[in-house]
Amino acid sequence: MNQKQQKEKYDLLVIGGGPSGMMAAGVAAENGKKVLLLEKNSELGKKLKITGGGRCNITNATYDVRSFLLKFGDAGKFLHSTFSQFDIRDTFTFFESRDLPMKIEPGNRAFPKTEKALDVFKVMEKYIDHKNITVLKNCSVEKISVAKQKGVVNSVETNKGIYVADNYIIATGGTSHPETGSTGDGFGWLEKIGHSVHTTSPNIVPLKVRDKWVKSLSGTSLSDIKITFSVNNKRIFSRTGKILFTHFGISGPLILNSAHRVSDMLHEGIVTATIDTYPKIDIGVLEKNILGIFDENKNKSFKNIIKQIAPNGLTQTILDLNIIKDPEVKVHSVSKEQRKELANALKSLSMQIVDLMGMDRAVVSGGGIPLEEIDTKTMRSKIFSNLYLTGDILHINRPSGGYSLQLCWTTGHVAGTLQ
Repeated sequence: MNQKQQKEKYDLLVIGGGPSGMMAAGVAAENGKKVLLLEKNSELGKKLKITGGGRCNITNATYDVRSFLLKFGDAGKFLHSTFSQFDIRDTFTFFESRDLPMKIEPGNRAFPKTEKALDVFKVMEKYIDHKNITVLKNCSVEKISVAKQKGVVNSVETNKGIYVADNYIIATGGTSHPETGSTGDGFGWLEKIGHSVHTTSPNIVPLKVRDKWVKSLSGTSLSDIKITFSVNNKRIFSRTGKILFTHFGISGPLILNSAHRVSDMLHEGIVTATIDTYPKIDIGVLEKNILGIFDENKNKSFKNIIKQIAPNGLTQTILDLNIIKDPEVKVHSVSKEQRKELANALKSLSMQIVDLMGMDRAVVSGGGIPLEEIDTKTMRSKIFSNLYLTGDILHINRPSGGYSLQLCWTTGHVAGTLQ
């Protein structure tokens, strides 16, 4: 026997102390299973504690499962039986019954009322504080041993010993936020033992922009704008909502959920994004509105009335465009052509997208194990009968807004029942 071998055997060994791993361990323990949970970090739930900007978007309150799963694209068809066992309402019940009330924000995004991701973690930490669960931290997996002819996992070798269980769950997540330990380790192990792995890439991620005027607005957000993405001056798609300017480009839910599509466009040519700051009115109406403001302020200087025309945060940007060369000029001296140019600028602020930000800024990474290799009714591997896969280890593209964490809660719960 290997000198590192542990004599104790468990009903279930879970690799990964994130949301799906903790959920799976807790469910199994409640069902009387003896569980070992391995975490390579010195703390559990490291990424969970920072998710949603520290507020934690627990789920998306789209209660109709069919509508919810439409957001998962082609993967949605595999997940109906999974979500029939633990759905969005079950997630609300799970947390609210544990004294963490929820609130719903625009886009059906559900957060804890406390707006603290740490409170979500504390619920999960308490959930796995169970006599049937042993937690080993600072425990790095080095190898997963399998018997391919039998189609089973035999053991897991770590820096602390070799552990044996009747069943195994890999819940190591993807590759977003590698500083939290999400470095794609699980993909390597699974590929070595015979699973396919789709290449990982930033999926829900901010966009990097070339233009200096964008970066000068770092920290500014604009609501109710329309942004149109084009490649080689050909319009491809538009989105309406809120964006955030950063020191490297643009972010916010609208941008994050466009990144996957923009990624494809970057391979086709020069990608530009054009912002319409007044998408609800056409340019003719906007010109009339500007004329009305000018008529009411004829003797004021242009720089003193720009706040009435440009959205909050954009006044200096509009001034810097030099449509009106002298910002001190009296409004009555601004020409009709200049007013038209001003209206055009407010309807079409353009920037060049040069790249997606990397894994360190990704909310979710694409790639992973294809669902064709998983029995999604149980989350059991079709290759190894005692192996289950959950959460971000799976190849499922989904938007931001609570969909990723709900996937973790659901797949973790289903896997933890060990069907």
